[in-house]
Amino acid sequence: MPELRHIALHGDDIAYRLSGEGETLLLVHGMAGSSAAWRAILPELAQRYRVLAPDLPGHGDSAKPRGDYSLGAFAAWLRDLLHELAIERVTVVGQSLGGGVAMQFSYQHPELCERLVLIGSGGLGPDVNWTLRLLAAPGSEFLLPLMAPPAIRDAGNKVRSWLAAIGVQSVRGDEMWHAYSSLSDPETRQAFLRTLRAVVDHRGQAVSALSRLYLNAGLPTQLIWGDSDGIIPVSHGYAAHEAMPGSRLAVLDGIGHYPHLEDPAAVVDIIDAFVTTTPARR
Repeated sequence: MPELRHIALHGDDIAYRLSGEGETLLLVHGMAGSSAAWRAILPELAQRYRVLAPDLPGHGDSAKPRGDYSLGAFAAWLRDLLHELAIERVTVVGQSLGGGVAMQFSYQHPELCERLVLIGSGGLGPDVNWTLRLLAAPGSEFLLPLMAPPAIRDAGNKVRSWLAAIGVQSVRGDEMWHAYSSLSDPETRQAFLRTLRAVVDHRGQAVSALSRLYLNAGLPTQLIWGDSDGIIPVSHGYAAHEAMPGSRLAVLDGIGHYPHLEDPAAVVDIIDAFVTTTPARR
């Protein structure tokens, strides 16, 4: 896994990983995640492509300013990061929230986007796990510090280490734990709530791209979903595929919300086949 690099962008410290040569893949992680979420596929993809995986603002090791955490703001931030790194065009790969950011990026900055890969993407319908709806409700800022105190984080890390030592591990559970334990940090928690409330309310996802998918006509698009996704249902993938003529859909059996971690070999093969057989939009 490439080490984190740092760069100043608009006065904020930004963390990112960059590795490989060739066409550029821009990997955009999900909510409460970081570039480390790509650990199972980034090294393999970097053998074939140049791969850029940033920590979005408010996430991972990047700065967590008091500011705008909307999809549009994230998309503009990605544009500025690419400019700073002198990267002209990318195939954007987004997972969960990162899928919504990737779609917004492709709308706002089509001249930068060659292809689009959406993995268990948000922004394609109202359905979402009830936990996120609850956390988006008013007052959750007072509840979260009680739900994710540092003491529980530290105890949970010890238990996870003990379980790993005896061979008991769950990729899906590990990623959910990483997201949960990150909320023990006050700045990360505030950024998480700003991000969550920009896209989710008590009724579910408040932002849907389904009515605007026609704007991406001609943009090569690959959808990847797990048929056991308990956070964003696979029905969203089928609906988006139907609404995007020419798109590709790969549904992975027995896989949940993290296909890139649960079946990384399959995801690498899907992305590689898509990129190598689909001409970039010009």
